[in-house]
Amino acid sequence: MIYHVYFDRYRRPRRAISERELAENYDNDSELFLRAMEAPQMEAGGAQPMGHVGILRFDDEKELKDFFEATGEEIVGFYEGHSESRPYNF
Repeated sequence: MIYHVYFDRYRRPRRAISERELAENYDNDSELFLRAMEAPQMEAGGAQPMGHVGILRFDDEKELKDFFEATGEEIVGFYEGHSESRPYNF
């Protein structure tokens, strides 16, 4: 199945919808989907939209869920200091 995945400004996937949902809810326009996902940030006084929508293919919903669970682990590890990550000044 083909999914349209909204990625936030830090390139983390936040929401995915199928092609059928895109056609039903957003008139088959991924730009409308992007605006809908970023509307809460814009209303809260956020800066200009920074996210994007990617088109990905998964065999089933389990594979999609695995993708959501697996992405971002290296970023969490870096910022939470699971390994040596601070710069050195020589």
